[in-house]
Amino acid sequence: MAQLSQSTAARGGLTSLPERIILADGWTRRLVAFTAGAVGALALPPFDFAPAMVAPLTTAVWLLDGAAGRGAGLRGGAFLSAAGAGWWLGFGYFLAGLWWLGAAMLVEADQFAWALPLAVLGLPAALALFPALGFVLARALWSSGSLRIFALAAGLGAAEWLRGHMLTGFPWNDFGMALAQAGPLGQGAALIGLHGLDLAAILIFAAPATIVDRGPGERFLSNGAARTAAALLVALTAYGTLRLAAHPTEYVDGVKLRLMQPNLPQDAKFRPDNGPQILHDYLGLSDRATAPDRTGIADVTHLIWPESAFPYILSREPQALSAIARALQGKILITGAARVEGDGDGRRGKIFNSIEVLQGARLLAFYDKAHLVPFGEYLPLEGLLRPLGVSHLVPGIWDQGQGPRALVAPGLPRIAPLICYEAIFSGEAAPIDKDGKRPELLLNLTNDGWFGRTPGPYQHFAQARLRAIEEGLPLVRVANTGISAIIDGYGRVLESLPLGEKGVVDGRLPTAAAETFFARLGGFVFPILLALILALAARGWWRG
Repeated sequence: MAQLSQSTAARGGLTSLPERIILADGWTRRLVAFTAGAVGALALPPFDFAPAMVAPLTTAVWLLDGAAGRGAGLRGGAFLSAAGAGWWLGFGYFLAGLWWLGAAMLVEADQFAWALPLAVLGLPAALALFPALGFVLARALWSSGSLRIFALAAGLGAAEWLRGHMLTGFPWNDFGMALAQAGPLGQGAALIGLHGLDLAAILIFAAPATIVDRGPGERFLSNGAARTAAALLVALTAYGTLRLAAHPTEYVDGVKLRLMQPNLPQDAKFRPDNGPQILHDYLGLSDRATAPDRTGIADVTHLIWPESAFPYILSREPQALSAIARALQGKILITGAARVEGDGDGRRGKIFNSIEVLQGARLLAFYDKAHLVPFGEYLPLEGLLRPLGVSHLVPGIWDQGQGPRALVAPGLPRIAPLICYEAIFSGEAAPIDKDGKRPELLLNLTNDGWFGRTPGPYQHFAQARLRAIEEGLPLVRVANTGISAIIDGYGRVLESLPLGEKGVVDGRLPTAAAETFFARLGGFVFPILLALILALAARGWWRG
């Protein structure tokens, strides 16, 4: 267990807090862990108060210091204590950061209100198993010196990577998102991606815990971990500042985009009898004059509508297709829509959550969503769970598309289509086609109307924006209720419409930036960084 010096302990104040956390037991220890985790959620959108992440990560160091004195061996008290502390900290963090998922259960409350406890409490409880595992891994390499924060980074960082990949993955609100939203620090994603930012965030925000270990004259200069964290913070800030300053936004010639944000309430969106009125409103909004050079559809080249834009199968509604063809006057429409193969009844046919490219009444291209939301868009282990009475948690079950692939639309660069949830997966946003070509544009159509005016849409937007930085590609994002935006390959928001507003976003299309280091190396970046951090943690463990 790391020891506080008598001189610092005697002064009380801040230095007494670590001792109290280290020595805490029972429900006091659990409450400390839970509260620290919940405070960390303030580092996430829409609050974006990055220093709040100090609370869970410095507390994690002291909780593990306490666990180090509670027995030995894999079955001993030390590992059980570490796992328990990690679970309670994770439960507080995910509960405070994901409570808004319950809003989706209330859209059709008569059918899905029963699932509210599962969404609000059950999912955070399950996700907290990953920090619990991370604490156990960290405890295995724990030491008494400042290098123990590398053990924490290795354990929690590996657990975050697993959370993003196991059982199709759920990399939502990673610890690295605290840096992703912190000005130029987010540019580090172009080098190391989201999971690299996880490691950096853990080191930076846990480092203050090591400063109280030493006397006044040696708190920083002789603290290798604190100096490393400070250097990392300075390096990320300098890199991000220089990258943004050196690369002003440039644009694709001849492309004028219009993004339509209808702000349609979710409870009305899937009523087929509202279909004609919904389409009428879409077309009217899309033709709205916004400037002397944007008097309506005639002054744009590409019109883009959000995910699942229609409460019916558009391809089976000839009247709707005719109305669109008349209104668009030959312009390209890219829209979310349900697409069917066969009869689309779920037994003899298939139904997909898709993006369709239309010119007139002709379907030019489509993309079917491949990465579906567990329990939302499909039921995992359906043959086992459905007989037990377990079903999906929100309306709508979709078939899985054939996988990530480019979408081609006349007049636009090669598109990497991302439907809703697909935008949260680091390293998967811009797949290379069989012909070896990378996309030059990220297109994210989404419908966050399920979650109302909660933190959820802000968090989703931040993660999609991070994909632009990672890949060096512009992002066009169109959301039913917001946030819709045009973002360049450096993550700069050029044009946007806030959450909960009805309107259109007009803008030019930014060009792609140079291929980033992360885009070139992809999956190799995180293992290399993790191996380096493990080596430093092992050094601390060896030294005792």
